[in-house]
This record gives sequence, C-alpha cells and structure tokens, in this order.
Amino acid sequence: MKTNSGAKKRFALTGTGKIKRKHAFKSHILTKKTKKQKRRLTRFSILNKSNERSVKAMLAI
Repeated sequence: MKTNSGAKKRFALTGTGKIKRKHAFKSHILTKKTKKQKRRLTRFSILNKSNERSVKAMLAI
C-alpha cells in the first residue's frame, strides 16, 4: 500500500506511537494575531484520537 505523500510531509510518529502535527493559521496574515497566539501555534501537538485511524491509513502504518 502506498503512503499518501501529503500526509508524509505533515505528520510524524512519536516514540510512543502517537502522531505529531503542526498547528494551522501560522503561514500568513500574522500581523493581526497576537504574539502569544503565534507562539502557541509554533509548537507541535498530538493528533486527536478520532483522526488517528485515517492518518495511520494514509501513512500505511
């Protein structure tokens, strides 16, 4: 089964098997967003349990 190349670029696996993802809304129109908001969007977060199955299918895990 092929991996989805878009998902390959956007998601990464952690050591415990969870899926890491980047936050949205950090690429442009940053002038109206607060420093705190931009700082929080920089960090990675763990993918929600409800989306985990579909992303694992795209990554062929």
